[in-house]
Amino acid sequence: MLNITHNQLNKTFNLDSYKSGKMVMKKRYYKYFNRFLLAAAIIILIILFLPWTQNISGDGLVTTLTPNQRPQTIQSQIPGRIEEWYVREGDTVKAGDTILRISEIKSDYFDDQLVERTNQQIIAKSSSVDAYGGKVDALNRQISALQNERTLKLEQTRNKLLQSKLKVKSDSIDLEAAKTNLKIAETQYNRIATLQQEGLKAMKDVEEKRLKLQETQAKLISQQNKYLASQNDVINAEIELSRTKATFADKISKAQSDMFTAQSSQFDTKAQVTKLENAKTNYERRNSLLYVTAPLNGIINKALRGGVGVTFKEGEELLGIMPKQYDLAVETFVRPIDLPLIHIGEQVRVQFDGWPAIVFSGWPNVSYGTYGAKVVAIENFISDNGKYRVLLAPDETDHEWPEAIRVGSGAQTIALLEDVPIWFELWRQINSFPPNYYQPEGSKTASKKDKK
Repeated sequence: MLNITHNQLNKTFNLDSYKSGKMVMKKRYYKYFNRFLLAAAIIILIILFLPWTQNISGDGLVTTLTPNQRPQTIQSQIPGRIEEWYVREGDTVKAGDTILRISEIKSDYFDDQLVERTNQQIIAKSSSVDAYGGKVDALNRQISALQNERTLKLEQTRNKLLQSKLKVKSDSIDLEAAKTNLKIAETQYNRIATLQQEGLKAMKDVEEKRLKLQETQAKLISQQNKYLASQNDVINAEIELSRTKATFADKISKAQSDMFTAQSSQFDTKAQVTKLENAKTNYERRNSLLYVTAPLNGIINKALRGGVGVTFKEGEELLGIMPKQYDLAVETFVRPIDLPLIHIGEQVRVQFDGWPAIVFSGWPNVSYGTYGAKVVAIENFISDNGKYRVLLAPDETDHEWPEAIRVGSGAQTIALLEDVPIWFELWRQINSFPPNYYQPEGSKTASKKDKK
């Protein structure tokens, strides 16, 4: 009723006389309800001041702690054709066990005796190296002989040149003596001629002196010829010395050129031998790659290339293998806004898919079915999903993780942060604020020391 009229029925009729009126209009009803509301408000107020553990939740999956323990594929380093399989999916293999046999598909390696023929080429080229070495030794001996002969020949030529110079000196002395004799003969002839004109000497004496003068002139001319001849001998000796030097220099240079050519050929042949040895090693290694072996102890997961006679390229995945021994870990992803709150060594609760759990995110100690973990690595580069990857390892102080967990299964993670009142957490969630920024106790202590 809206009580629009001035005729108030509640004053005209007494509703307490009716049963329903007694139940509705009874004042004791409001008293119990108020007490209930007051008690509920007090309880809620107390709850608001209870501690609440801030956390960062995330989704992840089970992986392994180290990269070499994760599932991997086996590839072939060379292209080939599958000839025979030695394993089945689910088989356990050891490192080095043969998994399959392949054959060559390149025509360059079809020869079954390729390694033997390459070895024969190496032997032949090695013999060529020895032959060139012998030629180099022979040319060295020839050069030594030519150098010794040149030394002796030059010594002989120098002696001859010295003799010629001494002969020139001797002839020059004889020439001066002949000139002196000529002057004496001319003086005697003139004196005899003067005496003959004066009648003191006979004509016979004059003729004798004239004859002697002519003989002296002839001797002077002869001595001049000898002197010129001895000078020519000196020039010839010098020419012979120069020719000897040039001749032997040419012979030695030619022998050295032949030696360098032989050495060059020897080095080139050695390079060919080295190249052939490298090719032989590659062929031997390639032959060993015709059998694909297990790189580690593990279990064959799935054959990615089935059948016989199937060809594949180098590096193409052939089958997958899971290591037999591995340490479990969980990789989870956090938002960029939560990344500064994660630190190495912090505790995290993990819930695995397939394991029943009762989770109270604010009270991790009350949760059931979660397992302890700690942060061991934080990725510094954002992932494709827009979040940062965090790697978790089992916490040794907590319960052991279930043995039946398999790599690749899903997991939910709860990273534990600071303890705050529930009212503060509600206020933070309503305003969409991030959790409190904090640092571990060790970092806080270190920062205080730095400030001091």
